[in-house]
Parts: sequence; structure tokens; C-alpha cells
Amino acid sequence: MSLSHAAANRRGIVCMVGAMGCFVTNDALVKFASQGMPGAQLIFIRGLMSVLLVLAVAHALGATARMREATRGWVAGRALVDAAATMLYLGSLFHLPIANATAINLAAPLFMTVFAAFFMAERVRGARWLAVGVGFLGVLLVIQPRAEGFNSWALVCLLGTLFHAARDLMTRRIHAGIPSILITLATAVAVTVVSGVGSLLQGWQPFGLFELGLLGLASVFLTGGYYFIISSMRHGEMTLVAPFRYSGLLFALVLGYAVWGEAPNNVAWSGIALLIASGLYVLHSEKRRSRVGGAK
Repeated sequence: MSLSHAAANRRGIVCMVGAMGCFVTNDALVKFASQGMPGAQLIFIRGLMSVLLVLAVAHALGATARMREATRGWVAGRALVDAAATMLYLGSLFHLPIANATAINLAAPLFMTVFAAFFMAERVRGARWLAVGVGFLGVLLVIQPRAEGFNSWALVCLLGTLFHAARDLMTRRIHAGIPSILITLATAVAVTVVSGVGSLLQGWQPFGLFELGLLGLASVFLTGGYYFIISSMRHGEMTLVAPFRYSGLLFALVLGYAVWGEAPNNVAWSGIALLIASGLYVLHSEKRRSRVGGAK
């Protein structure tokens, strides 16, 4: 393995972990704000703020001159798939126990690994299959979904997870010359438009400055999550980066304990140990592979 390839893999992993940290923090802020506001309205207001923030960053980077590239081809297609995935997942979340929905959503690395192997001809080594499988087992031990919690909405959630995996696959198809900030902008706009339509159907409720402040802060983390997830898929091997999506659960556990005082039970601690072990195993395996490749 060349040093540049190893560096790309490291960057992909760091970006994936960063994306999960941003998304989980966004979710925690949204959870506070959602107590007095319908879901679609919340997503729409947060989305508007995110679009304005991304536009400002894109302008500062000089990327707005290439705005048309965000409205066509793989960029536009990816944005629409992302918007569909978001609405499918959130729609199912209202009808499923959160543990069940989270478990289904965190099956994405499994789908991403399969997609990469079949559609991108990416060689999937045994260590990566093992990391994905062990990591998902760890997810199940932490979340402990209930069998009675699965219903027809679980299929909707599964479809949303497939869309998320397809979105990440489409990211790899986007030309490397297109700035990631434009892909981020296309995603933010698509999710905002779709949620705006949903908010008209669901209705609006009045809200205060506190909720607006929470959504403003959430939009910052959401934008960071968008950008990092795109960057993670544009650097390194997809089957290597995918298992680090599980790091989102670890962020959620830390926030859950710090903010809501939610402590894992003994079974969950076993799952956490598996999650950490699978990540360390992948890092060790890639480090050893990098040394062997560099010695050739």
C-alpha cells in the first residue's frame, strides 16, 4: 500500500468519526427542540439555517461560481437520495422503538460493504467483513432491540437504510474536481425542500427564541456532519471506512450519560467492548498492511 493511499484511508476514517460525532450532537440538540415543534417544521427550519451557512462557506471558498454543478448529474441524484433516506428514516422513527430504528439504521455498513464489493469491485478482505459483523453484533448488544417492536414500519426504516448506503455509493461516483462544499449544499437544499413540503402537510406550531437557538446550533453540527460524511466517502476505501460509522453509537452513549444520565447495562458494556475492539482491529490490520506495502 502506498503512503498516499494509506493517508487517504486515515483521512476517510477521521472524517467518518467526525461525521458521526456531528450527527449525534445534532440529534441531541434536535431532541431538546422537538418537545414543542412538529418534526417536519423542525427539519425545515434547521435546514434553512444549514443552507445559509453552507452558502456562506461556499462563497468564502469561491465555490459559488460553480453552483450549476450542484444541480445536475451525480450531485443532484445523491442529494435526492439523501433527502428520501432522511424522510423514510424519520417517518419510521415515529412508529418504531428508537432502539429498533437505530439498530436497523446502523446496518448501513453491512450494505455499504456489500455494495462496494459487488458494484465497485472493491476487494473486501476477511478483516473488514469481520469488523463489520462484530461491530454490528456490538450495536445489537448495546441497543438491545425488542422483537415485539418490529412491524411494517421496520421495512420503511430498512428502505431508508438502503438509501443511505446507496447515497454513500453515489458519492464515490461524483467527479473528484467538484468541491465537497457544493455536494454539501445540494444535500442541504434537497432535505430542506422535502421537509418544507412535509411541514405544510403536518402543520406549524409557534416556537420561541430558545428553540430557534437550539436549531441554529444543530444546523452547524448538521452541516459539519454532511461535509465530513461526503469527505469520508471521497477518501480511502469504502469497505475500510464503513465500519467506523458505528462510532456514532459511542458518541450517543457518552452524550446520553452526560446529558440524560443514561448508563449502559452489563450487556451493553459487552457490546461497547466489541465495537471498540472491531475498530482497533481494523486500524491494526491496516497499519500492518501499510508497513508491508511500504516495505516492498
